[in-house]
Amino acid sequence: MADRLNIGSPLSFCILFRTFAARIEILFMRTVRPKKNLGQHFLTDLSIAKRIADTVDTCPDIPILEIGPGMGVLTQFLVTKNREVRAVEIDRESVAFLHENYPQLRDKIIGEDFLRMDLSTIFGGHTFVLTGNYPYDISSQIFFKMLEYRQFIPCCTGMIQREVAQRIAASPGNKLNGILSILIQAWYNVEYLFTVDENVFDPPPKVKSAVIRMTRNNVTDLGCDEVLFKRLVKAVFNQRRKMLRVSLRQIFNQTKPSAAFYAQDVMTKRPEQLGVAQFVALTNIVAEELQRLGYNR
Repeated sequence: MADRLNIGSPLSFCILFRTFAARIEILFMRTVRPKKNLGQHFLTDLSIAKRIADTVDTCPDIPILEIGPGMGVLTQFLVTKNREVRAVEIDRESVAFLHENYPQLRDKIIGEDFLRMDLSTIFGGHTFVLTGNYPYDISSQIFFKMLEYRQFIPCCTGMIQREVAQRIAASPGNKLNGILSILIQAWYNVEYLFTVDENVFDPPPKVKSAVIRMTRNNVTDLGCDEVLFKRLVKAVFNQRRKMLRVSLRQIFNQTKPSAAFYAQDVMTKRPEQLGVAQFVALTNIVAEELQRLGYNR
C-alpha cells in the first residue's frame, strides 16, 4: 500500500531510528522509581508528551504550572514555550532528578503538596495555565482545587484516567453525568481531546487515559446561591438512582416542603438528566422553599 511505511527508505529508517533512540534514552535516564502510593505512571512516549504540552497553546503568553512532572517527560516540551514554567512535585526523588536534569528550573520546582498550596501566590497573583500528567487517585481533588482558584486559571489541560475525563465532559442524559460534570461545566468549557493506551506508561496502568482541556467560560455569576448549588449537586448525585423528589429530602432534613414544591415537573427527573442551567434553576427553587420554611441553610 502507498501509505504503508517503507522500511527500506532513508526517511522511514530515520523515523524508526529516532523513535528507538528516544525510548532507549528514557530507559537509560530513568533514575526515579515509580511509587504506587503517589499514583505514579511515567509516560514514555515522547510524541504523546509533546501533544499534551501543545494543549497549553490555547492560552498563550501566560505562565504554566505543571503538576507532578516526575522525570520531566512533559516538562521538556513545556520549557520550549518561551514563557515561565513552574512545577509542583511532592516526590523528593523526582525533585532531585529535575534539579539535576533541568537546571534552568531549579528555583521554579516547588516541592510541596499541590492540594495544600495557596495558588494565588504562585505567579504573584497573575493568571496561569494548569497542566500535567495528573496522579489518577487525586485528579478529582486537583480539579476541585482548580475551581476554588478559577479566577487565576483560565485554562487547565492534561492527562487523567479516561473514565474521569468522560465524566467531566459528559452531557445531560449521559449516565456518566455527575458531580464533576456539573461543577466544572458551570465555569469551564470542556474538550475531550484524545485517548491514550496503557502501554505507553511505566508501569502500565490498568485503565486507559485521556487528555482533556478546560477553558474558562464567560460566567462570572451562576445566578443562584453558589454554596447551595454545590451542596445540592453533591447531595442528589450521591443518590443518583432516585428521583429528585426523593433525593432532595436530605436538603430539608426533618422539615417537609409543600405539596406544590414536589408537584413541579423537574421532581420526577433523576440528576443525570439535568445540565448546569437546570441545576441553577433547581437551586433557586430550593432556595425559595427554604426561605418560605424559614430554614437557615
